[in-house]
Amino acid sequence: MSGVETAYGPHGEVLHSLAGLPDRLPPVTKRDMERAWDAARAESAVAAPLRGFRFARPEGAPVELYLNDPDASAWAGAVDRAADLSTTHGVSLCLRLLALVDAMGRLDWLRGWFSFAPGGAEIKPALLQAAALAPLNEAGGFDETALRALLPAAARGDD
Repeated sequence: MSGVETAYGPHGEVLHSLAGLPDRLPPVTKRDMERAWDAARAESAVAAPLRGFRFARPEGAPVELYLNDPDASAWAGAVDRAADLSTTHGVSLCLRLLALVDAMGRLDWLRGWFSFAPGGAEIKPALLQAAALAPLNEAGGFDETALRALLPAAARGDD
């Protein structure tokens, strides 16, 4: 996948366009995920511009992901400053961070992999590692089967 084109709207909104689908984005490192998580947690959603991603398909309509949630837009801004959303690595990192937060809220089987504390959620290193490596699907979320398979079997309860 080649680079990322970034366009700015009249009200500060940001659109990142890529020539391929999210499932073609590269994996990142656990350390990248840790840095993105720390940067995002420190970010305020107060004045975050709306952000979106457009992924071109070889044929047919593009896949468009718009971050309508102010927190998600703020987190994307934090990742942009930390890892540069004008690169496929930065976009991959951003989508993985957002997919991780989404998965933590939806998937009951992930509950043992993070906890909530006064300073926010604490995520176990194995989950950050799995999120760094798990393939994304065409919609920009995780391939949940692959994410689960990347977690240590003993802790998953698969023994």
